[in-house]
Amino acid sequence: MNETAKRWPLPPAMQAALDEARKAADAGEVPVGAAVVKDGAIVASAHNAPRALKDPTAHAEMLAIRRAAEALGDERLTGCDLYVTLEPCPMCAGAIAHARIARVYYGASDPKGGAVEHGCRTFEQASCLHRPEVYSGIGESEAANLLRGFFRERR
Repeated sequence: MNETAKRWPLPPAMQAALDEARKAADAGEVPVGAAVVKDGAIVASAHNAPRALKDPTAHAEMLAIRRAAEALGDERLTGCDLYVTLEPCPMCAGAIAHARIARVYYGASDPKGGAVEHGCRTFEQASCLHRPEVYSGIGESEAANLLRGFFRERR
């Protein structure tokens, strides 16, 4: 975790993403939440819902990106930031690149399924046509605790 993340209060968008993650847990979904911000305002937020929607692509990031694109009337989310509680997977990282999101802020790292600083490192690939700025460790302990608690209850 970077030192800045330890010293400052969480940005409202990360707090919104954590609130969404709690909603996911309450619904029996893996507790991941996301929020898209444009010009300092949250334009969309979502939580994991693949079970509820019977849709394997219904990750928090994908749903938030879809809602933001609809709200802004554009498939390109240029100038938008994405806050998400867990390191994005390959599918979500691909969507982030295609949406042209400017910055990604995420909480907990995901050594098994992540694709930003782990796994395929999507944004480092030559085939990735857009590379957002990435900041990790924002709300890391709270995001990780939500995930650990969720999986502990199910074991």
